[in-house]
Amino acid sequence: MIQITKLKKIFHNHGVQLSIKALNMIKDDINRQFEKMAINCKEGNVKRLTPETYHIALGKWSKYLEK
Repeated sequence: MIQITKLKKIFHNHGVQLSIKALNMIKDDINRQFEKMAINCKEGNVKRLTPETYHIALGKWSKYLEK
C-alpha cells in the first residue's frame, strides 16, 4: 500500500535515517489512519469518496453538517 522507497527517500532528503522498526511503525500508523478514514466515510454515509466529500474522511464534520 505504501511505497517504501518513496517514504525512505523523503526522510533521506531531510537527512534522517529510518530503522526497520521505525519504518514498520510508520506503516502501521498510516494503515490505522486509512482505516479511520474509511470508518468516517461509513459513519458519514459516504458511498464514494470524492474531493467534495474528502473532509468527511478526515473527520471534519462541521463542513458536512452545514449543508
